[in-house]
Amino acid sequence: MPYDDSVPPTRRARPLLVATALAALCLTAVAGCGGAQDPAGTDTGAAKPGPEAEATASASASTPSPEASPTGAQPSGATPTAPLPQGPLTGRTVVIDPGHNPRNREHTKEINQQVDIGTGRKECDTTGTSTNAGYAEARFTLDVSHRLRELLQAQGARVVLTHDDDRPFGPCIDERARIGNEAKADAVVSVHADGSAVGNRGFHVILPAAVKGGGADTSKIVKSSADLGARIAGHFVRTTGSAPSNYIGGGTGLDTRGDLGGLNLSTVPKVFVECGNMRDPEDAALLTDAGWRQKAARGMADGIAAYLKG
Repeated sequence: MPYDDSVPPTRRARPLLVATALAALCLTAVAGCGGAQDPAGTDTGAAKPGPEAEATASASASTPSPEASPTGAQPSGATPTAPLPQGPLTGRTVVIDPGHNPRNREHTKEINQQVDIGTGRKECDTTGTSTNAGYAEARFTLDVSHRLRELLQAQGARVVLTHDDDRPFGPCIDERARIGNEAKADAVVSVHADGSAVGNRGFHVILPAAVKGGGADTSKIVKSSADLGARIAGHFVRTTGSAPSNYIGGGTGLDTRGDLGGLNLSTVPKVFVECGNMRDPEDAALLTDAGWRQKAARGMADGIAAYLKG
């Protein structure tokens, strides 16, 4: 669930260029790339407390620091501890933004404070959603982000995480955007999972709308972000076997929004990936499976690499 999502997304028609690119990538993928079903609004409620269904199976996160500054902290993973291997992504920088923070729910006052998103104001962050069994979206996003980082670094990319469970809450949505901008990232991917009604299944990629106002101006990144999103969507289908969302995006797996600060404030190509619906039992079974999460990371990594290679 997008960390600054306060209204249900609405379906918008995609440009022909993006739809064509996704259709081409889906030709060899699972059935279901084109079929749309009845849309429904998404749930933006807080994560339900409860035991987490599965520990993360990826590279371990940095040790949390209770005294970590909630603002102005250095992004995680900015300086690799060992030289990166030479590969097809050598010289490229990718910022991965794990949606939410596992301890946001302990800092509701702080995350409810409003921040400027250029065209208005929104909450600093939210808790995110969870499965009905209590597996938090924030834990899911960290796990997948670790896997994605490892895959991209293996190809030579410099990878920066906006956070790594190393701060008490946040970062706020404006800081998340700023980390990507200051890194001069070639691509930014914000990892999420949705919280919608039972029966709503599949993934979707959120693209920035053309927005200009206040401190927001996406005019220079709309086209490149659409290309990045289409490539990720196509590879995600191919690698995970999951179909595009049956409730958002008209069967394309792509949705365009102008109300998300993380996209509005970005000056570099950026998308959100909603990997599935945590509130649907069938999707939840995938999201809580370590093997499927590795496939999800692989699909995103392949899409990012395809975009960066041109």
